[in-house]
Amino acid sequence: MTTADYIALAFFIFIWMGYSWLLHGQTFFGRTSLTHAMAERRREWIYNSLRRDLKMIDTQIMAGLQNGTAFFASTSIFAVGSCFALLGATEKVDAVFADLPFVFHSGHAVFEMKVGGLAALFGYAFFKFGWSYRLFNYCTILFGGIPMVHDTEKDVISAERAAERVIRMNVIAGGHFNEGLRAIFLSIGYLGWFINPYVFMGTTAMVIVVLTRRQFFSEARLAIMDANPPPNLHLSAVQRDKPSASDGDELSGGL
Repeated sequence: MTTADYIALAFFIFIWMGYSWLLHGQTFFGRTSLTHAMAERRREWIYNSLRRDLKMIDTQIMAGLQNGTAFFASTSIFAVGSCFALLGATEKVDAVFADLPFVFHSGHAVFEMKVGGLAALFGYAFFKFGWSYRLFNYCTILFGGIPMVHDTEKDVISAERAAERVIRMNVIAGGHFNEGLRAIFLSIGYLGWFINPYVFMGTTAMVIVVLTRRQFFSEARLAIMDANPPPNLHLSAVQRDKPSASDGDELSGGL
C-alpha cells in the first residue's frame, strides 16, 4: 500500500465517524435530521394506538419493518459470500484491473486486503440488520402489552409507560437499521478504492454529500416536518353532493 492508500483509508473512517456523530447531534445548521424527525413520528404512531382497540394496523406496520430488515440482512450475507468468491478469483480480477487505465496496480496481497475490508463492511451491516430485526421482534412483544382503550382510561400513567417502552425499543431498532443502511451506502464509495485512492476519497465524499442532503435538505424531510395547517375545506365531496335542509325546504316549496 502507498501513502495515498493509507490517507484514503483514514479519510474513509474519519468521514464515516464524523457523519455518524453529526446524526447523533440531530441538527445541522439548525435543521433537524430526517432520522430524528421520524423518531417523533414513531412516537405519534404509538400514542395514537392507545386511542384505538383495532391493533391489526399496528401489527402490520411492525411486520413491514421486520420484513424490510430481514431483506437487507439477507442481502448483506449474499454480499459477504460474493466477496469470498471474489477472493477465489483474485488472479483473474487483478489481471483485468492491470489493463485498465487510471487503476493503480498494487499486487495480489493489497487487492485481497481491499476485498477483505469490503467483506468486513458487509459483515458489519449484517450484524446491524440482524440486531435491528431482533429488536423489532422485541418491540412487537412490548407492543402486545399496550392496554386497550378502556384500560388506558382507567390507568393512563401505566398505559403511557407501556407506550414509552415500545417507542424507545422501536427508535433503537430503527437506529441500528439506519446504521446498517449507512454501511451499505458507504460500500459504494469503498468500491472506488479498487481503482485508486483518489477515486476512493472522491466516491466516499460523494456518498456522504448525498446522505447529508437526504437527511437535512431533502423533500422527504420536509414532508414529515410540522408544516403550516391545512387549508379549511368548506365542504367535502360527499357534503357537496348531499342535499342540505334548505334545499329540502326549497324543494317542498316548489312542490
